[in-house]
Amino acid sequence: MAALAILRVEKLKSFGNVGGSEKHTARLQDTPNADSTKKNIRLIGQEDGTALEDLVKTKIASTTKHKPRKDAVLCSDIFLSASPEYFRPHDPSKAGEWNHERMVQFARASTFWLKENYGDKCVRAELHLDEATPHIHAYVVPINDKTKQLSHKEMFGGDGRAASIKLSKLQDSYAEALAPLGIERGVKGSKATHTKVKEYYQAVNSEPLSNVWSNQQLAPLPLEPARAYVARIQQHDDFQAINHQLADRAFMQERLSRAEQRALDSEKERQRLEKRVQLLESTSQLRDLPLADVAWELGLNYDHERWKGHGHIINIDGPKFYDFSPEQQKGGGGAIDLVMHVNECSFRQAIAWLHDRFGEAGAERAAIAHARKMTSEIIQSQARPQFQLPVEDNAKWQLVSDYLTQNRGIPQNFVQLLHSKGLVYADDQQNAVFMMRNLDNQPNGAFLRGTRGENNTFKGYQKGTQRRNSWFHFQFGGQKNAAVEKVVLCKSPIDAISFAMLEHQLRGDVPPIRTMYMAVDDLKSLPIEELRLLPHVQVAFGNDLAGQAAAGRVLELLPQSKPLNCTASDWNQQLLDYWQQLRQQQRQQHEEDDLSL
Repeated sequence: MAALAILRVEKLKSFGNVGGSEKHTARLQDTPNADSTKKNIRLIGQEDGTALEDLVKTKIASTTKHKPRKDAVLCSDIFLSASPEYFRPHDPSKAGEWNHERMVQFARASTFWLKENYGDKCVRAELHLDEATPHIHAYVVPINDKTKQLSHKEMFGGDGRAASIKLSKLQDSYAEALAPLGIERGVKGSKATHTKVKEYYQAVNSEPLSNVWSNQQLAPLPLEPARAYVARIQQHDDFQAINHQLADRAFMQERLSRAEQRALDSEKERQRLEKRVQLLESTSQLRDLPLADVAWELGLNYDHERWKGHGHIINIDGPKFYDFSPEQQKGGGGAIDLVMHVNECSFRQAIAWLHDRFGEAGAERAAIAHARKMTSEIIQSQARPQFQLPVEDNAKWQLVSDYLTQNRGIPQNFVQLLHSKGLVYADDQQNAVFMMRNLDNQPNGAFLRGTRGENNTFKGYQKGTQRRNSWFHFQFGGQKNAAVEKVVLCKSPIDAISFAMLEHQLRGDVPPIRTMYMAVDDLKSLPIEELRLLPHVQVAFGNDLAGQAAAGRVLELLPQSKPLNCTASDWNQQLLDYWQQLRQQQRQQHEEDDLSL
């Protein structure tokens, strides 16, 4: 069974909680299941006797603008580990033992991930080696960089769907960091509940499944489906032992579901994942050079936790440094900045010096890290460009409205309804402007369709449109303020409107449940996480090969989705065909009525 990455987050809402957590993780109190002959390692933070509570208080006081709210989360305890199969692949049952090289690689990858994601907000991280399986407790002060206030919700999500999405992305990120080690993510979108840190702590340090599987009555039968297997062993007396070892039943079901899913994966998908792992392995070259190594090459000597020499007294803390000498008293970050500071040289000279001392690969690593730091600073300081909708030209609206009703067969009352909501209007070039919004209804783009002339084929996006986070969409049917239960995906705004009109005309009334009609012209902009939560997803991309292929891909991503095929070239043409057939039937009926007279 493949090793799985494990990540859980626990809130510490009072300094009493912070101190109590430290008593355990720093071994300030007796821990019955810990081996006193083994020493734990502090990965982040100084071993200077400073209490965790004081570190958190100092970080809050130096960074936040206001006094924390009474209900604020002061610190977040992040629990990181991997299942026993990674640390002891030959015999996962030998609790308290592990492959030393694998343990070191896990610790390095996890530490790098913590520093990359949280920087100095992570005030301490402890690697526990005195229990059954190596694991890390990291303490992060959840400060919002924009508001300078504590916000666990902003960093990790609050309750409900927002928390689920944020934690899912966090688990994606951590799994990517461990992927080069052969550690995989758990089943994404699993319905397994998120247990607390202390419950996962119990699960990681419990005996692996191999001891219980030795009971032949619990062994899977040949070709037995996973779900049938779960139902059978739940009736066995030893099921509670299995349940205890995995901390909860949900975790076991997740692993069984994962095994079932792995059996369904295609060879092509496995090859894609292998290429992804190879790519992730190469990302180790993106890390900056260790500043301690650079300081040594610069001729500085380490003395009393400072690097001294050439008139400098430099403290190094991860990727950052600070010069305490009276003449300097300034700091910086990264290998290139340190070389420029000590050697008093230019950027280009620093690159040449690093190439001389660390070779081409070392100079490239330092340059990439420097560029990433500069990019981060620009992102934080530079205001985001605001999308500007095309200017509305009311004088052109009647012409655009005529195009939509006469050329496209959309009923006049519905065109006017969309126009009154600002979802469709005319610009100064007589283009039909379809407003694109995110799912919070914030305008982030616009799709333009030319209407001037007989055979106008112009269509495209307004400059600045955020295609990954905005769509033309509207809701129809059901109760006005009811939650959306169904989404229909179409390839263009006109197709989405046409499909809605066809549903309305064929039913003879509005849809009975609240339905969202959404234009998605490329799967790169598909809001997967949001659509996973909906019971009904219909894919109406058309009946050509490209549309069928796209619908098949959506089915892989959203198993509850259902493809729909039209009889015409697209849904708008099908709407036009419907009106033509209706007119023919009406003429025929009139003729029959005339004859009967």
